Amino acid sequence: MKKKQTLKQDLILFFWSLVSGFILSLALVTFFTPAKLYPGGITGISRIVVDICADYLDIQIPFGLIYAPLNLILCLFTFKVIGKRFAIFSAIQFLSVSIFTSFLQPIIVVDDLLLMSVFGGVISGFATSLALNHNSSGGGTDFVAIYISNKYKKNAWSYIMILNVLILSIAGLIYGWQRALYSIILQFCSMQVVNHMHKRYSSETLIIVTSKPDEIANAIFDCVRHGITELDARGSFKHQGKKMMMTVVHTYETPAVVQAILKVDEEAFINILTTNRVVGNYFQEPLA
Repeated sequence: MKKKQTLKQDLILFFWSLVSGFILSLALVTFFTPAKLYPGGITGISRIVVDICADYLDIQIPFGLIYAPLNLILCLFTFKVIGKRFAIFSAIQFLSVSIFTSFLQPIIVVDDLLLMSVFGGVISGFATSLALNHNSSGGGTDFVAIYISNKYKKNAWSYIMILNVLILSIAGLIYGWQRALYSIILQFCSMQVVNHMHKRYSSETLIIVTSKPDEIANAIFDCVRHGITELDARGSFKHQGKKMMMTVVHTYETPAVVQAILKVDEEAFINILTTNRVVGNYFQEPLA
């Protein structure tokens, strides 16, 4: 039974890795390549190398021939320090990009660089988020961001944006600053989508005031593996004794936890706060 469940999960991850790769490939052939826009990370480096070979050396190199080997190097690192299954499905994602980009054709043709930058960034960010939300990634700097996030328990995508700007500056020196600046817009849009959709490393603090602390504690423990702190409290209006409970959960876990609490105590008062950082013993589900 367990093997069947694992096989089903692997098939689902395989499917979403392919879908993510296909969408990212569409963004590459529709927006990035025609407009000479450069995303960050390994994708941007690969695009720069391919364009330099074509424009200055008159050598036509398939994008995937540069993109896949560079990602495989980082994938080996990920395999050891993050998780085997995560690395495998990430490899499926970026290998599918290498294949899809070799035969896909643009589905939209526009001449406005700003439109191509914005929509290219949104679509590529959506593709990356699909992979990340299904325990995979788009490879490249995604591996670095996830490693940092796992180690320090905080969202690292904004820091990766700084690294990507440095890469795009190289493109600006070679192909002009207009393309580089539009590429920064593209990367910014992509990062905004990822930050909005990918909640694995975002946390929220739940402060709960209730008269049923034991039942609520059991309901929370059935949902997540996070500790709860209880304090004595008293309502100022009715002067009734209550318990104030505090717990920190991942943002994507919050809806299920809130639903479990209200199922036990419909009158529970819940205050949800954004948590910038957690220091101490906080359970982070590992990437398999």
